[in-house]
Amino acid sequence: MEYKVVPFVASLDPKKGTSDNVANQLESLISNFSNQGWKYVRLESVITFVQPETGCFGLGAKPGYTTSRQMVVFEK
Repeated sequence: MEYKVVPFVASLDPKKGTSDNVANQLESLISNFSNQGWKYVRLESVITFVQPETGCFGLGAKPGYTTSRQMVVFEK
């Protein structure tokens, strides 16, 4: 079995956007890959830690933080 994992980041207009807009974007992504022969498996949330930046001589240093990314899993 072969797998493909692609990131999913919805783009939303804060004044006009709704959950339907996000759903349509995800549906479009799934349809696009389905047309290429991939079968949708699931949407996964992947939590990662972004390393801190030390900056030059400590100036402009930024602390590390945890972030979440949405990944769409397909199989063939």
